[in-house]
Amino acid sequence: MLKRLALPLFLLLASALFAEEMFRDALILNEDNSHFFGTRSSEEMSVEGLNAFVDQYAGTAVTHIFFCVNASRANVVNPAREAIWEPNRDGVGPTDPWPLNAKLLNDRGIDPYTVWIDRCREKGISPWCSVRTNDLHHLDDLSNFQHSSFVVEHPQFWRVPNETAGKLTDRALNFRHPEVRKHLTDFIDFLFERYDFDGIELDWMRFGWHLTPGHEREEAPFLTEVVEHTHEAAVAWSAKRGHKIGVAVRVPAVPEAAAGLGMDAVDWAKKGLVDLIVPCAFFYSMDFNVPFEDWKEAIAGTDTSLAAASELIVASFPGAKETLCTVDQLRGFAAEEKFRGASCIYLFNWMDSETLPVSEDQYRQMLRDGFSDSFLASCPREVPLTFHDTVPPGMSNSAQLPKITDKPVKLVIPTGPRPTGETGKIFVGLAEERNLGSFRGKMGGAEPIESQIVKPSDLPGAKSTLIFTFPREAFADGNNTFTLTQVNGESSVVVYVKARFE
Repeated sequence: MLKRLALPLFLLLASALFAEEMFRDALILNEDNSHFFGTRSSEEMSVEGLNAFVDQYAGTAVTHIFFCVNASRANVVNPAREAIWEPNRDGVGPTDPWPLNAKLLNDRGIDPYTVWIDRCREKGISPWCSVRTNDLHHLDDLSNFQHSSFVVEHPQFWRVPNETAGKLTDRALNFRHPEVRKHLTDFIDFLFERYDFDGIELDWMRFGWHLTPGHEREEAPFLTEVVEHTHEAAVAWSAKRGHKIGVAVRVPAVPEAAAGLGMDAVDWAKKGLVDLIVPCAFFYSMDFNVPFEDWKEAIAGTDTSLAAASELIVASFPGAKETLCTVDQLRGFAAEEKFRGASCIYLFNWMDSETLPVSEDQYRQMLRDGFSDSFLASCPREVPLTFHDTVPPGMSNSAQLPKITDKPVKLVIPTGPRPTGETGKIFVGLAEERNLGSFRGKMGGAEPIESQIVKPSDLPGAKSTLIFTFPREAFADGNNTFTLTQVNGESSVVVYVKARFE
């Protein structure tokens, strides 16, 4: 009897420290469902090729790899949904490298996730599986090979039943239907039975629309039911596997936005259902203003940790010219979000090729350097103004730009910890380049020690750049208020702003 009680008691005690110890200063890498299979040759569809993929991260700062196993279809044969290589509804088989390579592994009797999980453990990396709960890629084309028959053959289960215009968010599965919930939980159950992972992630941000339009908040319990099912499975399989199995969730960046769209991660944490919350952007811009202090306050007293997740695109506001995130911006993001309460950094869409927004050499160096507080304090970093790209209808996306300079422009920049260098710079991108006149910039009440206008601008969407250099003492820890005043000349439009510390 004592032996039978010992393991559950051990797991219970371990669970209380799991999230804090597991994720403090961790570096999580998400390997998506198509990347490896779509970027490697058929010759690399082998145990050796799979091991080599993991080996590139061994000895770097990467502590966890979250392997995405599915979108609408899965990359392995399973009883819950089609494999990615099976024919579409018209009986046509796919010809893309991704499904063909996944099939090649299957035909060779190799399960990639079993190999990856084992190799990660050999190399001291924590292996997790990530589940896309409601992926909508190419759902405007119902014949695309990526769609499961469940999605295509049950338009009555879409958020807008029988939608005909091809709007992706309207064709998302609606979890108010028990059949939809079962479609997902059956797949989750398969994963627990098949794989001995350290944890499972429910990626509610692929995509972030899961309930009846306009009724998401009141229908939130339907999503909670899925999270509860996953948690109960994790508890049961922890006992069977002999080690704690964690649960993570990716949700919108702001607690109120997440709750307003039915992804009430605060409630999940308070109920003890999740070990890690990843508040994040969907895709349209990496979010440099995730309010981790609000998340920390909301989940105080729970054992849940918080991760700050990257994206590859940076944009100042909806419709702004996009750029790819730089290493300095990623480091700025990490510094300020860890300062606000994130336990660790999560690299999403920063895989080793295809979506990688920086050079391979920069990527390798970044992985070696990691994101420790001491390193971030001494390296160059940037924080551009962005916006929240996933919020309920009627809720502000908190975009501060664009702004017209016909009156003083006051902007709050979440710069994080005060710079360690002697100065910090504010870059302002203006949409015009002629008849600008002169400008005055202030950081709080401090005047710049230098200012200049640069034409043409290399900032996205801008034709002129204003650069203001302030002494270190002008910056406070956390948010800093920058005010731009046009002294004379014709008014312009501010389309981009960033802080830079070296």
